[in-house]
Amino acid sequence: MAQLWGGRFTKETDQLVYNFNASISFDQKFYEQDIKGSIAHVTMLAKQNILTEAEKEKIIAGLQGILKDVKAGVLEISDKYEDIHSFVEATLIDRIGEAGKKLHTGRSRNDQVALDMKLFTRDEVTAINGLLKELLEVLYTIMKDNTETFMPGFTHLQKAQPITLAHHMGAYFEMFKRDRSRLHDIYERMNYCPLGSGALAGTTYPLDREYTAELLGFYGPTLNSMDSVADRDYLIELLSALSTIMMHLSRFSEEVIIWNSNEYRFVEIDDAYSTGSSIMPQKKNPDIAELVRGKTGRVYGALMSLLTTMKGIPLAYNKDMQEDKEFVFDAIDTAKGCLALFTGMLRTMRFNNTVMENSAKNGFTNATDAADYLVNHGVAFRDAHGIVGQLVLYCIEKDIALDDMTLEEYKAISPVFEEDIYEAISMETCVNKRMTIGAPGKEAMEQVIGIYEKYLAES
Repeated sequence: MAQLWGGRFTKETDQLVYNFNASISFDQKFYEQDIKGSIAHVTMLAKQNILTEAEKEKIIAGLQGILKDVKAGVLEISDKYEDIHSFVEATLIDRIGEAGKKLHTGRSRNDQVALDMKLFTRDEVTAINGLLKELLEVLYTIMKDNTETFMPGFTHLQKAQPITLAHHMGAYFEMFKRDRSRLHDIYERMNYCPLGSGALAGTTYPLDREYTAELLGFYGPTLNSMDSVADRDYLIELLSALSTIMMHLSRFSEEVIIWNSNEYRFVEIDDAYSTGSSIMPQKKNPDIAELVRGKTGRVYGALMSLLTTMKGIPLAYNKDMQEDKEFVFDAIDTAKGCLALFTGMLRTMRFNNTVMENSAKNGFTNATDAADYLVNHGVAFRDAHGIVGQLVLYCIEKDIALDDMTLEEYKAISPVFEEDIYEAISMETCVNKRMTIGAPGKEAMEQVIGIYEKYLAES
């Protein structure tokens, strides 16, 4: 187990210690970023006359060959190396000889791993943002098609007031739109290049850090070499953002699970996103929604783990920081998988519009509008509240909705009621008279849908 750093040591590392210390089992995930960073580094070294053009060309050709062979499966990343950096450098030396030993000039594994993790995270932030946009596009389509699909709105899981399916989906559109905004903020803050910071105190070589940053698509170099190798804030921010995304998906999943139940029957989940029971042939289980809800805790755990790991670490780099990768990799994979599957489930889900509207009617969601009707006819609100309470009690006893009462039954409770009460408490009236921006009325919803259409086109 000869190490690239072995010159200082007089005997080999114990196998158990080596295994405990090694990170190649997980950091091999960013072999492509490691090679990309190395190509930029040697390009800069040649520009600064620290390497010759011939050495640069030889090293870059060797690195590109390694990348091609790993991608093609011709070259296997071996666990006999401590980490991905050691694997790439040792393989390069094997292939091109002495020139390969100059690859690591002017850098440390500390700034190298900081770079690799930033490049990897930056790519993943972009990918997750794309998945969120796909979900928003599905929500937008559902909204556009359902501005007149009436359903109950809930508080305390009890039917409260009538809304539309478009309005309900719009609430999730807002949540996932904020999630994209958080990812954008993370990208903006993290997009500065740590390469050239060395182990913690920079280097005596005349590096051009601005040029390296430019080659790798960063806004510029980081401004403190100690912070550069010790910073994991962007990973904590990402895990926090992923936790919020998962929380939103979990809330949505909980509603899908409830709506899919026999008692609600608001939705029918496509067979491709459901499973059956091994002993109960009638069952159609919302497993994807349940798994999304369950995996949320896994992402929360990654956030708490990294916060705990980082809380007592002095400057600058410490080996504890190696613990960041497995948490982050797993959280990213989990969130991406959940987003993709949830989007597919939602896209293929069928909404039972008639059941939703009947649920709104039978849940007395128009009771507030009946009270407003009385107030508009000169009844004090407190009295109107009591009268409508009597109406609801009467309907419960008769097992009917407010819409089903005869005018005589209305007048028996209050003579103020006239024929126009039916128009006043219809689902269409209850929803569409709520016309302020953000409300469920058709006119207001179409205005918001137009804003969302423009947002999706521009982002």
